[in-house]
This record gives sequence, structure tokens and C-alpha cells, in this order.
Amino acid sequence: MEQILGYLGLALMLGLAGIGSSIGTTIAGKAAEGALKKNPSKSSSYMILSAMPSTQGLYGFVAFLMWGTEGLGYMHFAVGLAVGIVCLYSAIRQGQVCADGIASIAQGNDVFTNTLIYGAFPEFYAILALVATFMI
Repeated sequence: MEQILGYLGLALMLGLAGIGSSIGTTIAGKAAEGALKKNPSKSSSYMILSAMPSTQGLYGFVAFLMWGTEGLGYMHFAVGLAVGIVCLYSAIRQGQVCADGIASIAQGNDVFTNTLIYGAFPEFYAILALVATFMI
């Protein structure tokens, strides 16, 4: 049973982080598609902001690789669940912040740098979750 929970933890770590990234990039991507109709000259800004939530999936993948499958147990489950949930919510919320910035840029406001900074705040917690996996 302990080994099954360990594998489940690893699956949650990788799966939830990936799901969060795909949702976050889709949220920002939808805003970018709408913004392209309004102001296509800022497409590079839209693309950069749309890609920001993709990093949480990478954090989940790095944590997954780091933990490996040796000594699977309850700790793998707990760490996997924690990292997965943090990355999931972080990516979704980051996608929403980036989508709002994209919409504002399309309206003619110069908020690209500010949006990058605001978008980094939710990502900070995904980074903390990854760093915590190194410390355990």
C-alpha cells in the first residue's frame, strides 16, 4: 500500500503541475488571441506573458525527477500532493494575472514590465514548493 501511495504522489506531483500549466497558458493565450484583434503590434508581449504559466509544469517535472522511485512511501505521497497543488493553483492564478495584463496592453497601456513582476508573485510559491522538495 505504501508503494502505491508513493507512486500516486509522484503522479500527482507531475500531473497537477502539468494540468495547472496547461490551464494557465490557455487562460493567458485566450486573452492574447482577443488582444491580437485589437492591437496586433504587441504580439511579442502577448506571447511572452502567455508562456509564463508554463514554468510550473517544469517545476513539477524537476521535482518528479529529483525524487525518483527509490524508497517510495508516504513521504512521496505527501510531497507529491503538496507540490502538485501549489503548482496547479500558482499556474492558474499566474495565467489570470497575465491575461489581465495582456488585455490592458491591448488597450494601449504600457504595463508589460509591471505584468511580468505581478506574474512572478504567484510563481514564487511554486519555486518555494520545488525548493522544499530539495530540503526534505
